[in-house]
Amino acid sequence: MMEKINRFYKSFGLPRLIIASFLAILSVTAVVVGLPIGDLFSAILVRFGMHGILVLAMVPAIIAGIGLNFGLPLGILCGLLGGLISIELDLKGFAGFFTAIIIAMPLAAIVGWAYGWLLNRVKGSEMMVATYAGFSAVSIMSIGWLILPLKSPEFAWPIGKGIRTTIALVDRYERVLNDFWDFTLFAESDKLRLLVPTGSILFVLFACLLMWMFLRSRVGVAMRAAGDNPKFAEASGINVNKSRIVGTMLSTILGSIGIIVFNQSFSFIQLYQAPMFMGFGAVAAILIGGASVKKASISNVLIGTLLFQGMLVVSLPVANIIMTLESLAEISRIIISNGIILYALTQVSGGE
Repeated sequence: MMEKINRFYKSFGLPRLIIASFLAILSVTAVVVGLPIGDLFSAILVRFGMHGILVLAMVPAIIAGIGLNFGLPLGILCGLLGGLISIELDLKGFAGFFTAIIIAMPLAAIVGWAYGWLLNRVKGSEMMVATYAGFSAVSIMSIGWLILPLKSPEFAWPIGKGIRTTIALVDRYERVLNDFWDFTLFAESDKLRLLVPTGSILFVLFACLLMWMFLRSRVGVAMRAAGDNPKFAEASGINVNKSRIVGTMLSTILGSIGIIVFNQSFSFIQLYQAPMFMGFGAVAAILIGGASVKKASISNVLIGTLLFQGMLVVSLPVANIIMTLESLAEISRIIISNGIILYALTQVSGGE
C-alpha cells in the first residue's frame, strides 16, 4: 500500500499535489459559503479552452531545448494582427475565425524562424533573451498599432489616429468555439447548472492530439533528441540548430493560434500593452502541470491548465466573500494570481 502511495506521489509531484489539495479545499469552501459551484466549474472549463493552446505552445519550445518560452508575446502579436486583418476583410463567424488563424500562422512562422535564429546565437541565456525579446516586441508594436493602414470603422478612435486599445468581437467571431455543440448539465438547479463549452475544449484536445502525433514523427523525435542531449544528437547526424528553430517556430505558431482562441472566448481583442505578460501565465500553468525547463508533455498541459485556471476561478470569489472590503478583495486577487505564478517558477530547477 505504501509503495503505491509513494509511486503516486512521485508521478503526480509535490507542486501539483499542493495545488490540487488547495483547489479542493477552496471548492468545499465555495459550497459552504453558498457560491454556485456549477457556475464556477463552467468558468474553469471556459478558461481551460481559452488558455489551453497558449500553454501547449510551451511544449515544443521546452522539448527543443530553448526552455520556457517567455517570448510567447511574439506569436501573440502575430495572432492579434491576423484577427485585425480578418475584421478588415469584413468576415464573420467561423470564416472570420479561421481566416484569422490562416493569416496569423505564416506570419508567426517567419517571426518564429527569426526568433529561433536569435536564440541559437545566445545558447544558455534563452529565457532571459526571450523575455527581453517579448517585451521589446510588444513595446515596438505599440507604435505599429498607431501606424498600420487598417481602415475598418471598428478600429477607429473617436478622436485621433491609430487603432483603439480594445476591439469588440460582437457580430464577428465572438464565442464561435464556445457555443459550438455547447450543452448544459443540471439545468434545473441554480447551484449546480454547468455549461460545457464543447467546441473550445475539443479544439484544445485536437491541437494536443496533433502535437502528440508530431512529437512521434521523425522530425519530432529528432527535435526531442536535440533538446535532451545536443552533443549526442550532433554525433548522430541531427542538426541541433535546425531542430531548435523548428521548436521555436511551432511555439510561436501555437501562440498566434492561442490568442485567437483566447479572443473569441473573451469577446474582445486587446492591443498595445495587453500581451506583455501573457507568457507568464502559460509558463506557470505548464510548470504546475509537472513540466520542467527540459521536459514537458501533453499531460502537463492538460493538468496544469485545469489546476492553474481552477485556482484563479475558485479562489477569487471565495476571497471576495470572506474579505468584505473591496480593497482587500482586490489585494487578495493580486496576491493569489501572482502568488501562483511565483510558486510555479520556484519549482524550476536548472538541472531538471
